[in-house]
Amino acid sequence: MPTTLPLKLIPTQFFATYAEALPGLAWDTLLKTIPEVEITPDTFGFYASVASVYSSKIEGENIELDSFLRHKFLEGKYKPDYTRKTDDLFAAYEWARKHRLTLPNTLKAHARLTKNLLPSGSRGRIRTKQEIIVDTEGRIEYTAADAGILAGETEKLFTDIAVLLTAPITLEETFYTASMIHLVFLKIHPFEDGNGRMARLLEKWFLAEKLGETAWYIPSERYYYEHLRDYYRNVHIGQDYESLNYARCLPFLQMLPEALISRGN
Repeated sequence: MPTTLPLKLIPTQFFATYAEALPGLAWDTLLKTIPEVEITPDTFGFYASVASVYSSKIEGENIELDSFLRHKFLEGKYKPDYTRKTDDLFAAYEWARKHRLTLPNTLKAHARLTKNLLPSGSRGRIRTKQEIIVDTEGRIEYTAADAGILAGETEKLFTDIAVLLTAPITLEETFYTASMIHLVFLKIHPFEDGNGRMARLLEKWFLAEKLGETAWYIPSERYYYEHLRDYYRNVHIGQDYESLNYARCLPFLQMLPEALISRGN
């Protein structure tokens, strides 16, 4: 990973360890596991549906893929509460596909995916209050970035993303940084809600900008859901934003290439 890149927030010092942990991984071969199909509204819609359903299920939504596909493509009739939040996330994926990955566009995507999740005044807006994440028993698992530094940390992340989008980085480095964007965004936790959905969308959005539109077909959201305990354990790299230990990031970073490996097997 080029150490000369003027990054403000995304750690690059763990790339060598990341590369060593995946010895001989044929990245070009793995990418060939992505379906070679023409990009049309219908094909994108199918894979965006898969991504939206599994990203929603990670957040506890009671939605099944076959039902959502029937709803989107076969005019299946369901109660609005069953599909609306996943519909909103689907709309955010559609928005992202047509727009560049920037902070203003991310705010607009967030406004779409939280249409039925947050009140209008909180959609697409950086939070102004402290945010904590609690487990199912009400215990504090993580304290996110303090509201006083939140805007600055978010801007640093998107400044890094802008640098990385124009930098001549390798395929291996692209996957490393996509996962890091996902993880760093989660740890900042810039919104009142919808952070997990947004982090997974950003990972895919970055890959699509670097690798082309077929990256939207990478089954990362499904893989994360199918390995949900690992996903939650691996993103836990500290109790609060000020004490994060990114040296513990490797198990999480490995999950994205594993999503491709699992598809190829």
